[in-house]
Amino acid sequence: MQARQARIETVLAATLPAADVPPARLHHAMRYAVLGGGKRVRPLLAYAAGEIVRADPARVDRAAAAVELIHAYSLVHDDLPCMDDDVLRRGKPTVHVQYDEATALLVGDSLQSLAFETISRAPLADAPDTQHEMSGLLAHATGSRGMAGGQAVDLASLGRSLSLPELEFMHGHKTGALIRAAILLGARCGNGFDTVAEALERFAQRIGLAFQVVDDVLDATETSATLGKTAGKDARLNKPTYVSVLGAEAARRFADELLADALAALEPLGAGGSRLSQLGRYIVERKS
Repeated sequence: MQARQARIETVLAATLPAADVPPARLHHAMRYAVLGGGKRVRPLLAYAAGEIVRADPARVDRAAAAVELIHAYSLVHDDLPCMDDDVLRRGKPTVHVQYDEATALLVGDSLQSLAFETISRAPLADAPDTQHEMSGLLAHATGSRGMAGGQAVDLASLGRSLSLPELEFMHGHKTGALIRAAILLGARCGNGFDTVAEALERFAQRIGLAFQVVDDVLDATETSATLGKTAGKDARLNKPTYVSVLGAEAARRFADELLADALAALEPLGAGGSRLSQLGRYIVERKS
């Protein structure tokens, strides 16, 4: 895991424009937003899925970087005053606090564009049609039927009570869509995707939801120092969460049930799914 985290850090540093390339302030802010923080869960999932189909790691590098750039863009925009209005991310001031709101907006826009440039710059699959499908997969996960749509539902839900199916819809889009994209993109970089697609789809759906359930629990039970971001924010904003609907203990049990389902989905893959299994456990058992 540490080796893969170091690898994607190097890839991201090389992918981002140098800080002294004009417009230097924007490029400096982009690097500030992306580098030197985060668990890199999505790239780790991409690498693990790529291993199942014996994908060239150099191909997975670009898919993993593209997904992480999208994730970083989403965090920059989520933290803006018009969204969650947060001041702390990955243990340091958010981009709009460190720079300004206009720069933060441009950082998010630029990271999104760079993600699609990265995924289209060099071959990621043997067949051009497959690479075209991969770009579409990332676009779908990012837009109104994925991450952005989930954020819209989240904003519209402030102060409201949501049912469990409504929560699952919201987080399946806001969080789960990009996690699913990371897994499927990693697997698309190799051969034999069709033989593992069903197992990966089921795993991705369950572990993506579990990731958000655990996030809700951690927000309610851990400190800002532990999380590297503002703790207790969901309650202060009166957001519907798995903790507000189920309570912290029941939410934790739900995450464990989702993990069990996710691990069961990988059983047909045998030893090939071991890396994803380990990451699934890490996602659910993490403390930050």
